[in-house]
Amino acid sequence: MDLNTSIAGRIWLGLLFAALISSCGVISRNKPADQDAFRAPTQAVSLTPPPATPTRLTTATSISVEFYPTATPVCSDALTFIEDLTIPDGMQVSSGAVLDKRWRVENSGTCNWDESYSIQRTAGQELGAPERLALYPARSGVETMLRIQFIAPEEPGTYRSAWQAYNALGEAFGDPFYVEFTVSP
Repeated sequence: MDLNTSIAGRIWLGLLFAALISSCGVISRNKPADQDAFRAPTQAVSLTPPPATPTRLTTATSISVEFYPTATPVCSDALTFIEDLTIPDGMQVSSGAVLDKRWRVENSGTCNWDESYSIQRTAGQELGAPERLALYPARSGVETMLRIQFIAPEEPGTYRSAWQAYNALGEAFGDPFYVEFTVSP
């Protein structure tokens, strides 16, 4: 039974009770005790039930709550250089040699690297490598290896090629890393 039905029922019973009381005689304190204590009703009482649609009583206010989608937290890009795995700085190489350079780095940011991340040459010679390469996908907090193949020039001298990581927006981030070697005569 809901609240409205309960209230309507109580109102109806209250009306019924009031009608019964008003139709009965009352004990008169001024009359002698031998007279009837009750009088018969002088007119017929009509009892009408409550309306079919009871009046709604509001006992609580409605509260409107609006929910807004939560924005995805912004992550931060970072790359930490850990060590050279091959071709230490200043290594002597032969002219025309294919150099397989590898670095150990850590994704020290909170963003995961996916196919939209890259590494790009920022300074130094091209040395046969493309200007831009995909950054190996890596989850945040994971160490990974970066690898680029270079070709040593024919001319003797010291050569250096510096690289940097870039995010999907084209913004550079993290420690730069490089290869540096000497072509012997």
